[in-house]
Amino acid sequence: MTGWRRGFGPVTVLLALLLALPVGRAAAGDQRVAVAEADGGVVRALDMLTGELKDIEIKNGQTKTFRRLVITMRACRYPVDNPSSDAYAYLIIRDVREIKPRFEGWMTAASPALSAMDHPRYDVWVLRCNIPPGKTSSGG
Repeated sequence: MTGWRRGFGPVTVLLALLLALPVGRAAAGDQRVAVAEADGGVVRALDMLTGELKDIEIKNGQTKTFRRLVITMRACRYPVDNPSSDAYAYLIIRDVREIKPRFEGWMTAASPALSAMDHPRYDVWVLRCNIPPGKTSSGG
């Protein structure tokens, strides 16, 4: 039993289990989803001090202001097979009193906390993309 503990401790067993998990192309390939580019989307902004909540429609490349925030949308994408299921947008969000953006990157509607803006007063998250008329949950 002493040899078992010395040669195959919990770290060794955990490492062996991790190495046995499927990785690589097959696992990553199963996660791929075809996406389409929308011409813009809708973000929701919250002033946590006053409780003001506002939905803001923004076109790609357009900039809108909410109180002291300047919000620019570079792109909004959605799954082709299920347009109403999720959206993700590339946003640049800057406080007008600062030079450096408070947030720059992709934000997803399904998991806003996954990639969230860090600001003591304001919160912004993606609601949806502007899906062209005629698109259905079957992608056509």
